Amino acid sequence: MATRKTAGKAKAAPKASDADTKKTKGRAAAAAGGKSAKADKAPKAPKAVNGEAAPAEEKALPADEHPMLTELKEAPLPAVEGENLPVPENEAPHAAKAAEAPKAPKAEAAKAAPKAAEKEEAAPKDATRAEAAGKPGPRMPAGISPRPLMTGNPYLPKLATVVEIIQETRNIRTLRVVLDDAKAMENFTFEPGQVGQVSVFGAGESTFVINSPPSEKSFLQFSVMDAGEVTDAIHHLSPGDKVGVRAPLGNYFPWKDWKGKNVFFIGGGIGMAPIRTIMLHLLERKEDYGKISLLYGARSPVDMAYSYELDDWKQNPDLDCTLCIDNPYENWGHRVGLIPKVLEELAPSPENTVAVLCGPPIMIKFTLQALEKLGFAPENIVTTLEKRMKCGIGICGRCNIGSRYVWGDGRVFTRT
Repeated sequence: MATRKTAGKAKAAPKASDADTKKTKGRAAAAAGGKSAKADKAPKAPKAVNGEAAPAEEKALPADEHPMLTELKEAPLPAVEGENLPVPENEAPHAAKAAEAPKAPKAEAAKAAPKAAEKEEAAPKDATRAEAAGKPGPRMPAGISPRPLMTGNPYLPKLATVVEIIQETRNIRTLRVVLDDAKAMENFTFEPGQVGQVSVFGAGESTFVINSPPSEKSFLQFSVMDAGEVTDAIHHLSPGDKVGVRAPLGNYFPWKDWKGKNVFFIGGGIGMAPIRTIMLHLLERKEDYGKISLLYGARSPVDMAYSYELDDWKQNPDLDCTLCIDNPYENWGHRVGLIPKVLEELAPSPENTVAVLCGPPIMIKFTLQALEKLGFAPENIVTTLEKRMKCGIGICGRCNIGSRYVWGDGRVFTRT
């Protein structure tokens, strides 16, 4: 029986080969006669809809999986000069089909050209769709001015040199850096509260507030707490070392809207860094504001940054300065207690007063509660948020908190 099966298989093989040979001959004959074999054998294409091939094989990504794509459609960022904006993923299939589609006849292309030109004139290139419609864009935080747009490529760091390092506390260091491009340094401007990304080559980059006041033109100052790989690398820098700086990024404190009001600053630990820059900025313009106050707290006196400036702050007649630490400490002559408790003891009046706070998340949480007890309106409470981020401008989506993007909408927010 096995021999017969084997013999049968051996006989079947030549038949298949003969069939293939006949097909090959048939194709050759059809080609010689001028007939297209593809017309007979090619599978039918999917039906066209409005002149476009149906995306049978394409799977559109759900909008909720790419919230940034949806938001960017509403308010696209302006193009950087000399660069091409990437096509969003959910529009890529259509772009590919447009490239593969056959070219339209010249007559139709000529008719379409005037219409395209009219569309370009109707919508300004540098304006967002929301601006063209006369409405604020969705990235505008309530009560906060929009961030200034960077010029040039926002991803390209500027080379800078470390000129001075100050050991603030056991785990906080202040870097003063100067941009290597003298013209860029001379023209560098920023608003109080804006940040920069400092990169250590071979280690990475992290974000820090520019805590020198905008009036300081000889250097940029960043205070860094040692809390990870990049910050540890920064703590090992020495004067003369090179770093990269991407700045300014983020929005800023709406100090112009505070004119004529009292301003009560609250800083905790390293959170004093952004408070320092906006406080010094306002003190330089004291005639435009009412009473300016500061409540600065830390775990202990040795954990207070800018200790070399505290005496000047206490003696400044334009600044009502209160210092506090968490627990009693030898020879400490100021207040003892957590910041929210000391704040309630000071009981600043909420009338015509803006409260500005920055510090660890737990401190912000309970200080906000204290301010609400004191009667501060949400729109008069301004704070800063920190969130892990990569791009620095709110595009990558790593910094979202609900519908907000810390580095697209902020990092300065009101309580509203």
